[in-house]
Formats: sequence, C-alpha cells, structure tokens
Amino acid sequence: MCLAIPGKVVEISDGGGLRTGRVNFGGTISQACLDYVPEVQVGDYVIVHVGFAISKVDREEAERTYRALESMGLLEREMPPSAAEAPEESS
Repeated sequence: MCLAIPGKVVEISDGGGLRTGRVNFGGTISQACLDYVPEVQVGDYVIVHVGFAISKVDREEAERTYRALESMGLLEREMPPSAAEAPEESS
C-alpha cells in the first residue's frame, strides 16, 4: 500500500519546467513534485503521495495525520524507522 504522508517543505526549486521541493518527513528529506500545489511556500506542510504533493495542510493536521498513521503501524512500512516520528518543525 502507498500512503499519502505529510511533510514540511524545506526548499523549493524550479528546473526544466517542473516545480519541485525538498520535503522533511520526520527527519527524512525527500524530493517531491510541487506542480499540483502552486501556492505552497517554504515552511508549509503538504501531503505527498508517490512523489507528488497533492494538497497543502496546516501543521496541526500534518501532526494528527502522522500520529494516526503511526498508531496504525503504517509508517514503518512506508518510511525508514527514523522517519516514523511527527513532522519536524525546524529545518
């Protein structure tokens, strides 16, 4: 199963006609396409599914979603163990 997981946008770049960003998922940084959420800025939280940010969410919603996924044991399947924590507020 592939989940949509919340993360914090820490960097945005435009290259080759594609808007991408580095997203922090509880300490694990991954690239995501930001073309579907053009309003997103550095510091915003997004829901990412298969490498695409599909919606913007507030910090509280991101944390609630992380806790729910963690309580169901689903984060361990999708992410490395060190990333199965609440989204990082710093960085």
